[in-house]
This record gives sequence, structure tokens and C-alpha cells, in this order.
Amino acid sequence: MKETKEFQTESKEILQLMINSIYSNQEIFLRELISNASDAIDKYKFNAIKSEGKLPLIDHEIRLAIDKDKRTLTISDNGIGMTKNDLINNLGTIAKSGSKAFVKKLKEAKDQKDFNIIGQFGVGFYSAFMVAEKVEVLTKTINGKAYLFTSDGKDSYTIEDATRDNNGTTITVFLKKSTKETNYDNFLNEYTIKNIVKHYSDYIRYPIKMLCSHQKNKVDENGKAIENEYETISEDETLNSMIPLWRRNKNEVKEEELDSFYREKFNDNEKPLVSLFVRVDGNITYDSLIFIPSHIPYDLYSDSYEKGLELYSKGIFIKEKCQELVPDYLKFIKGLVDSPDFNLNISREILQQSPMIKKISENIEKKIVARLGELMKEDFDKYVKFFEAFGEHLKFGIYSSYGGKKDLLENLLIYHSLLNDDKYISLKEYKEKMPGEQKYIYYVSGESLEAIKLLPQIEKYRKNGIDVLLLDKRIDEFAIMMMHDFDKVEFKSITTESANEASEEEKNKIEEISNTNKRLLDTLKDALKGEVDNVVISSKLVDAPVCLTTKDGLSLEMEKTLNEQPGMEEEVKAQKILELNPEHEIFKVLADNQNDDDLIKEFASVLFDEAMLLEGREIKNKGDFISKLNNLMIKALKK
Repeated sequence: MKETKEFQTESKEILQLMINSIYSNQEIFLRELISNASDAIDKYKFNAIKSEGKLPLIDHEIRLAIDKDKRTLTISDNGIGMTKNDLINNLGTIAKSGSKAFVKKLKEAKDQKDFNIIGQFGVGFYSAFMVAEKVEVLTKTINGKAYLFTSDGKDSYTIEDATRDNNGTTITVFLKKSTKETNYDNFLNEYTIKNIVKHYSDYIRYPIKMLCSHQKNKVDENGKAIENEYETISEDETLNSMIPLWRRNKNEVKEEELDSFYREKFNDNEKPLVSLFVRVDGNITYDSLIFIPSHIPYDLYSDSYEKGLELYSKGIFIKEKCQELVPDYLKFIKGLVDSPDFNLNISREILQQSPMIKKISENIEKKIVARLGELMKEDFDKYVKFFEAFGEHLKFGIYSSYGGKKDLLENLLIYHSLLNDDKYISLKEYKEKMPGEQKYIYYVSGESLEAIKLLPQIEKYRKNGIDVLLLDKRIDEFAIMMMHDFDKVEFKSITTESANEASEEEKNKIEEISNTNKRLLDTLKDALKGEVDNVVISSKLVDAPVCLTTKDGLSLEMEKTLNEQPGMEEEVKAQKILELNPEHEIFKVLADNQNDDDLIKEFASVLFDEAMLLEGREIKNKGDFISKLNNLMIKALKK
């Protein structure tokens, strides 16, 4: 007996929204139906285990079949099956709990083009109507009757008695005819179906099988292949791999398997530098597999690059890039997270608000940092390779969090240093090697290591055997500022005025020289008004005649970096101090002629430009510098 039933008003509205492509792509319907089949098998197995032998344990599978003549795609399982009431309650009444809220959400999603909320209400079955003009559901429980549910997804559905040999459900999708806008024939193509299954359902735990066509050589009566003569045969093929690599015991997974998985899944020709398993069972249950590439992804710094980890729910692919799982400073990592607690169609809004996602993200972040710390101890050369590719990102993590991630990341930072023979040194190692009387962790910044080593301020530290961190990346000083100290030892730039740690004897000597040469210093300061804020006698210099230092924590390197940022409305200026070496012959000549204001003023711009050049900076007027330098040489030669 066939019964015809009307969909409720809200159910009709939902169906129309579904049919009009509420999903972002139509192939999702197959993922949904396979997922439902997997759930039905899970329920059967659960009931069979609880039944203590009353319900037989059987081999389970999901089977797909294409019929091009009838334009049908079928999805069958041998799971729990449905009773008549199940059909009415689960398929006949869409989203029966909270249906008004569901309609509201769907309308909002359609307006905002956010099509990933359906799974929240358990109505993924109806995604089939995006591609189907009619859907039939043939189902039977193990000891019950078989029923056939039929609907065109418009106003009504029918349920009638039917015949089915075994328990389970078969869904037959009668595909729409192709139009100029949509090619529904794709879903009658074996290759398309295989790709969809591989992409979305590869790790479903039950075999997904389909009879597939293959060409093979014809054979003669002796069984020998006939060259260039082929025949088409049909063979059963399992389309999915079933066992996710990340769910296997870590000790059972070979490194070659991880490398192969990474290269294939993330389209990289090189193996990863680091592979990391994360498995958590508790209030939140998930498996994760994280990879750190061995090189910078080619598009990492492009506007089109998207960070994120792939999301799976019980082995079912649900999202390609979950950005909420990855902090910006770790945007280079690749990998995935699989949790039975994820909704199949979890929306971006839910991801952003989900405490579960936040906890998973925080845990993965800590695991990655801990693994990098282990790598630094186990294989420092390998860690250096990582740091040279991605170290700036760790520094950005400290800077962008305003020092909030300092405790998490500071032990991962390594730098070149003055006394370390061009090798990297960690902050911990630097501190351990500090002489007892040293108060600060010294650093200096510049555009390159070569340029930094030529800075005049570094001479005294080299002479006295005091190590200095060499910062050649633009982010370095900004991160150092946010850190302020390491293990209670403050950082100090050797190019700042406050880095002048002269002894009392040196201070008294400098004060005496400054008083004696006050006119010289005042004349130079007046001549360089607008270029420097002060001119002083230095205790930093050994061989160079002059150097530039800065005040208030803003170095020349930071000044340059900030002014190169797009959108800077007002030029940033560091407070510059011109320091003179009182032991240098140039200073002695200037001191002897300090009453000659014109000569001193002519020297002023040359000294400033020389200091800028020693800093590796561009000078404003190269022609003027050369002209004044030539004039001074001519005067010297005439004498």
C-alpha cells in the first residue's frame, strides 16, 4: 500500500533552499550520503555488540553504482536500516527540532553566501535534491519489513511496502538533465565519482566499492595478450583507503610513509622537515598530523595564501583550510585535524566561537613549539635549517602578541653573534657565557651581517671580548622590544646612547674633554641642526672617528623599517646623537681649530655623512659630500 504525505510548510521552504544550491558545491551531496551510510553501519555494529550475539556481526561495505541509461547514481549500505516511522521522522519531517531556527539560518546563509551550516541540523540527505529530480530510498531493518520512500523534493513524498533481501539502505538519485549552467552528467562519470570519494571520503572506515570499467589486452586461445587489441571489462574496485595514517599507532608508521603522504597531499616535491602526531582523548577527542615544510612555500607571502589545517570528522573530509586552528605566526604549517565531535558542515561563525576549536588550536600550538624545542637539542643543524626558513615567523609571534607569547617562544630564538664565529647562539647560551660583571644582553641591528660587523660601535665590544647579538632581520628589534628581557636580563642595543657603560675614570675624562671642547661641540650641533639632536664625546669608539647613536629606543634600522611601511602619513625620526672619538686624529685637528667656525661647519656635514655611511645608510646629497670632502683634502694638501 502506497501512502502519500505532504511536507510541512517549513520543510517545503527548507527543500527549496536546499535545491537552489545552499551548499557551496554540488558534489557535497555524495559526501553526505556516504557519511549517512557510514553512520548507519556504525549503528548496526553498536547494536550488534550490545545484543550479545542476537544480532549477527557481518562484513560491512558501502556500494556505489552508476546507470547511465537510467541516469541514476545509487549509494547502498548494509547498516541498521530504517523502519516506516524512521522514514517519516527522519526524511519526511526535515529538521523537526528547531526547524524555524533552521529556516532562519538558511536564509541568512544564502544572503551571506555562507553555505556550510546544514550539518548542524542533520538534513544532509536533502542535499541530494541539488542534483536530483527524484530520490528513492529502499530500506529494511534486520528483522523488519522493507519500505520504499520516494520524493521529488517539492510538496510531498510517498512510502510503500517493498522488497529487499538484506538489512540496510539503498538511495537512488535520479539525476537532473544537464543545462548550460550545470553539467549533471559529471555524476555519471566513473572518474568523477572516484575523485569525489577520494577527496571527501577516503578515510571512511568501511570499504566504498564500485564496479569500474577497465581496458585490458585481449588474449588468444593460449592465454597470450594480443598486441593493440583491447576489451573493456568490469571489476569491483575499492575507492577509499579506509585507514587514516593519523589514526595509526605512531610507532607503526614509517618515515617513508609520512614523507609520501605529505608530498602527495600537499603537493610538495620535498619531504617535510618535521612530522608531528598529536592524539588527545578526553573531553575533546581528536587526532592530528602536522608537518613543517623543509622550505618556504612558494606562495607563503602572496595575498592568495591561506593558512589553516584540513578538518575531518571521523575520517570524513569537511573543510580544506580551518584558519582558526593556526596562529598567524605558524601559517606555514601543513596538516589536518580529525575529531568525531566536529559537525560535518561546521560554519566559519561556529569555528570562530567554538571553545573546542580554541582548545585544539592552543594544544597544537604548544605541541609544535615543544617539538621544535626537542629538535633544537637533538639536531641543531636541522633546527638551523628550520629557523633560517621560518625564524622570522616566531619573532613575529612575539611581536604581534605584544610579548604575550614571549615565554612560549623565546627559547626557540637563535642569532648570529660577534664572538661566535658566524654560528647561531640561543639566548640561553648567550646568558650562560656572560661575564659576571655584564649587566645586559647586547645586540646591534643592520641590513646584513657584513654591514653590522663594520659598524664603528662594535669595535670596543670586540676588543673587550664582549659578545653582541647580530640582528639582520627587520622584525628582530621589534620582537626584542616586546620581550624587554630574557630570564630577567634586559636587552640593550649598543647603538643607543644609554649603552655607554663607561667607567668612572672614563666618565670623568669625557666630561673634561667635553668642557674643554664645548665650543667645538656647540658649533657642530648648530651646523647639524635638523640632522642630529646632540653632538657628544664618545667612549664607544676605537678606530672610527665618529658614529651615530640614538635615544628613546628607536634605532636607525627601526626608523628605516617604519618609514618604508605603506600608509605612513608622517615620517618617523629617531633622535640621533653624533659621537666623536676623542683619540682620533680628526678630532684632535678639529679641537685645535675649534675657533674657526667656518671650518668646523664645513667639517660637520662631512662627519655626519661619514657616520651615516658607516651605519650603512644612504646620504642625502652625495655630490655635496664629495665636493666638501675634495675641498678639505685640497686645503690639507696646500698646508
